[in-house]
Amino acid sequence: MLKYVAMSKPKIFVDGHAGTTGLRVRDWLVERKDVDVQTLDESSRKSESARRATIRSSDIAILCLPDEAAKLAAGWAVESDTRVLDASSCHRVSENWIYGLPEMHDQQRTMIRDAHLVTVPGCYPSSFILLVRPLLTEGLLAADIPLSIHALSGYSGGGRFLIERWESPETGLQNITFEAPYALGRLHKHVAEMQHYTGLASAPQFIPAVGPFFSGMRVQIPIHKKLLRVDVSGIDIWNVLAERYRDEPFVEVAPFVDGESLSEWSLDPSIFEGTNTLRLYIIANQEGHLLLVGLLDNLGKGASGAAIQSLNLMLGFEETTGLPRHDQPS
Repeated sequence: MLKYVAMSKPKIFVDGHAGTTGLRVRDWLVERKDVDVQTLDESSRKSESARRATIRSSDIAILCLPDEAAKLAAGWAVESDTRVLDASSCHRVSENWIYGLPEMHDQQRTMIRDAHLVTVPGCYPSSFILLVRPLLTEGLLAADIPLSIHALSGYSGGGRFLIERWESPETGLQNITFEAPYALGRLHKHVAEMQHYTGLASAPQFIPAVGPFFSGMRVQIPIHKKLLRVDVSGIDIWNVLAERYRDEPFVEVAPFVDGESLSEWSLDPSIFEGTNTLRLYIIANQEGHLLLVGLLDNLGKGASGAAIQSLNLMLGFEETTGLPRHDQPS
């Protein structure tokens, strides 16, 4: 049975508020007057007994923890009927967990609102799913299409370890003049949710990279013309996406463009830093190839903002409450 919030100021516990995602969640919630944000002080924030007790007394627990710690904390929440928003990766394709991507389909908002257990999407999959899923649903792309993803993230996406590594004077990475690919030899944890929530018949090839900037993200999906039906054009794909996200507060679809019209700054991965905005591009090439692109803040719509967006729905609040948007024209 769901624990629906009956009090005027629901208690929200941010477990793991000292990490990159948790810190942003806390900062975006702490000034709000409609929620009572609970955190533990430095002396007790790693105490299992203190965390468990605070989870039990909260209406919703937001878990900003490593996977194993999140799994344990989610178990405590279930014991006490506390609702959960899990920002780790351990429940993203788990049965009985609702995927916290409101824009995914028409019923997703209702499912999040009524859910006891919500898993926050990964930063890379958010734009990949929103770009690809409608095209499979509408039959513009075949489910067996072999897709690859070239993605670039700010180094905050790797948490404290990567932040310290990239900001250390000893590594010299702040002076790097190129992106640095990583995890090329292993199955990345985001691939499962990319395949699961798009409906692709096979997992996409994923090539992630890190750049010398703190936060921001660019996700690129190249589609060779031979993978497109002869009767499907770039403008057809743009029309489907533009219609699908026309009324979305946080998802923009940029005007359809030929690649020649872009400048060096057009696809700046950090343009939405500090916001919950995601912008999608469909870019045409004269040879008939297409490039699908998503720009977002990996700590905004890619993590903390996505968590708060789902939190607002779970509480019955206006979905946009407390979430900054990019207000410049496309």
